[in-house]
Amino acid sequence: MNGLIDLHAHCSPDTRPRKMTAFELARAAARAGMRALLLKNHDTPTAALAAAVRETAPGVEVFGGIALNDAVGGFNPAAVETALKLGARQVWMPTHCAANERRYRRRPGGLTIVGEAGRLRPEIEEILRLAAEADVMLGTAHLSPGESRLLVKAAREAGVRKIIITHPEIVFVDMSIEAQRELAGPGVYFERCYVRSLFTVDWDGLARNIRALGVESTVLATDLGQPDNADPVSGLSEMCERMLERGFSEPEVERMASRTPAWLLGL
Repeated sequence: MNGLIDLHAHCSPDTRPRKMTAFELARAAARAGMRALLLKNHDTPTAALAAAVRETAPGVEVFGGIALNDAVGGFNPAAVETALKLGARQVWMPTHCAANERRYRRRPGGLTIVGEAGRLRPEIEEILRLAAEADVMLGTAHLSPGESRLLVKAAREAGVRKIIITHPEIVFVDMSIEAQRELAGPGVYFERCYVRSLFTVDWDGLARNIRALGVESTVLATDLGQPDNADPVSGLSEMCERMLERGFSEPEVERMASRTPAWLLGL
């Protein structure tokens, strides 16, 4: 675990049950020798929480971000600007409030980045400008593959250098390899998360997808913290073991779980 980084970890306090608190998670990561964590919350920006947690877990760097769901006003440039001033390292598009996920769950409404005439909403363009200026990660979160295609194009044009295709294997995203190849290129990284019931692939399928898009454009992250799943620290360790078992070399795993995430965090 020495030097490993998880860019997608859930913890409490949260609006839904979590396996451990932010303080417990950071201390566990420090004991394991991890280098850094990025805390994610669907409803609350986590940069301030991360700053407080850092004081209690020497040896591990803890960062936060902001997910653009209803609780922060959706596509709210002011909320993004505030989060960035507090040190946020990733801006996620909507997650559970995304129209794409709501369609999957047969619920009405939801947020979409598409405005009039199929173009990006003007607020998105301002958010992209802020992300580019701060040189932070932009996560596609729970957008549809079509929305992600539109977002990636606009983000590149805006100068965003760190675009994360968030868990493309999760059921309500279910991005095909062909669609992923269309998005691949400079500045785009594919986040491969811990395989569980909501995913369209098993561990062998995840390994095939990584090979198809390339180690150099891959980051391993857990998306763990749910009460019934492994905790993020042990989950990341298991992910690395699973990849080693499937033929990835130690330098390749180190690149996906340490070196590339460190660059994305600005470390």
